[in-house]
Amino acid sequence: MVDSTLHRILCQDARQLDDLESESVDLVITSPPYPMIQMWDDLFVGLNSKIGPALTGGLDQMAFDMMHCELDRVWQQVCRLLKKGGMACINIGDATRKLDTHFGLYANHARIIESMGRLGLTTLPVILWRKPTNAPTKFMGSGMYPPGAYVTLEHEHILIFRKGALRPFRDPDEIMNRRQSAYFWEERNSWFSDVWLNLPGSVQALDPDRSRDRSAAFPFEIPYRLTNMFSVKGDTILDPFAGTGTTLAAAAAAGRNSIGVEIDPALHALVRSTLADAVHSGGRIVENRFCRHQEFVRQKQAAGYQFKYENRHYLLPVMTRQEIDLLIDVPDSCRQENSHQISVSYVADPARAVLDVISKSNGQAVTKQTGHRGQRPGLKKDRNQRSLWEK
Repeated sequence: MVDSTLHRILCQDARQLDDLESESVDLVITSPPYPMIQMWDDLFVGLNSKIGPALTGGLDQMAFDMMHCELDRVWQQVCRLLKKGGMACINIGDATRKLDTHFGLYANHARIIESMGRLGLTTLPVILWRKPTNAPTKFMGSGMYPPGAYVTLEHEHILIFRKGALRPFRDPDEIMNRRQSAYFWEERNSWFSDVWLNLPGSVQALDPDRSRDRSAAFPFEIPYRLTNMFSVKGDTILDPFAGTGTTLAAAAAAGRNSIGVEIDPALHALVRSTLADAVHSGGRIVENRFCRHQEFVRQKQAAGYQFKYENRHYLLPVMTRQEIDLLIDVPDSCRQENSHQISVSYVADPARAVLDVISKSNGQAVTKQTGHRGQRPGLKKDRNQRSLWEK
């Protein structure tokens, strides 16, 4: 259980993070500017003036490689900042583009995998985030006439890397924190699938006076899942392309610290707003997880399944022994420490908070008896408790 977390917003170039201590970050979650996507051309040209002439001159592969060379400098920083056993998750889409008379695919995901391999990181199985569009112009080429039409891209890649060997958990407090950071069995089955569906993208309009007029932010659910999948409570999450702050918001909602690097100072107020919104809706985020689990339990019991295990904090059935100590922290409030730091506090009794919310939604009262942290006391249940989860 965490009492508070700290979230820092740095206004600087992600290629130059020398003021951050080496091996100080547990997890990186980010979605960088996509090379060869037109909305990011000006940004890349601003980083390397040679990119502009390459684009206008039809030198597509040269432009593609120069854009990635700028991203490579960020990945070098990521590798330096990650702790041994730390993970990096990069959401990236491939690009299709016509330059001059040439049309082709620019495989951004493959180029980043190559870069990370050169830095010594281990590439793990990737996730395909399928984000279909119904736009009538999404199909390219000659329509119904073969062979000149082109397959439309309706997915992006979530690349996953690890620095070194598996992360060790040896200290008893570390082991218990890891146990409390567990996720539900059915969440594991969904989150660790290699295809994620029904997570629409989020294109957010920005103030026209800003340096760019829109942000291709990924949906909150993506960094929230990744945070729970690849870190434990109290860890530090880095997003070197913070944008509107979605990764920071997910970290706060999940009881992790975060660092967001965003070169555009005009976005910092939006980052703070995104973070505050996530804290205020943190209880609802947790409630939704438990409501989904409650429905899962009902369906399994309706099919005749007998649960063998029970979570000690919530007194609810769970599928595996590894879910017994699962305890999800609930954000309570946030405070602006200074212009670049926000602290988030969490409710003192997260299990009580969740049970109160769910019992109210069911029109029932529930009494929870808790034991001491890290122990396995016998828990007595009254009829209201059992019916809350098994009705």
